[in-house]
Amino acid sequence: MENKLENVLSDYTDEDYSGAETPEIFSVAIDGPAGAGKSTVAKIIAKTLGIVYVDTGAMYRAMGLKALNLGYDPADPASVIPMLPDTEISIAYVDGAQHIFLDGEDVSGLIRTEEVSQAASKISAIPEVREKLVELQRALAKKESLVMDGRDIGTVVLPAAKYKLYVTASAEVRAQRRFLEYEQKGKLDGRSFEDILAEIIERDDRDMNRPVAPLRPAEGAVIVDTSELGIDEVVAKVLEIMGAAAK
Repeated sequence: MENKLENVLSDYTDEDYSGAETPEIFSVAIDGPAGAGKSTVAKIIAKTLGIVYVDTGAMYRAMGLKALNLGYDPADPASVIPMLPDTEISIAYVDGAQHIFLDGEDVSGLIRTEEVSQAASKISAIPEVREKLVELQRALAKKESLVMDGRDIGTVVLPAAKYKLYVTASAEVRAQRRFLEYEQKGKLDGRSFEDILAEIIERDDRDMNRPVAPLRPAEGAVIVDTSELGIDEVVAKVLEIMGAAAK
């Protein structure tokens, strides 16, 4: 893996994200649907390369959480847009782990519920919300090399990223992973596998068919299907793809 890593970094010569001042600053854009494993892969790739990991989904979750806390419908622009000027979302790293701050409060432990997940999907379809968060995400990419995952990274946020991947898996496989995760963490709340599958399919439909920045593979992105791959296999495949792209 170290040899692959050296190839990825030493062979990088092209400018990546427009606005980066030196070729040494590059971005890895990873997009994909819920439950495909993109965040896990992104974290490992970032750690392996020794660069920053940015979970953009957490930013939308924080925004969704605020709407829920205020009693707003996260899908209602009339309620959401007025709260944006007074909403501050920032990222900080504590002991190497990314923490999300909403209006100065660390909400990292509050944004991983299914309710917040669904709220994030709804609120992310509002153009003004995306504009606010994309600006922050691009600012991060100008400062340092990073791995950023989400649903519109390669298509909208960092279209000039040197490395673009689309990590996916079948809806059934993703639902099974999510079901086991919730079961292990005691977060099923009475839901069956079929319930989780329906939630996955509903979110896919909403994310892929929203009018603003719909989920789809970016131009030039390499599609990685994780349906029958373990995490180590996926990471090795991604590093191999990056090595090939850098040459």
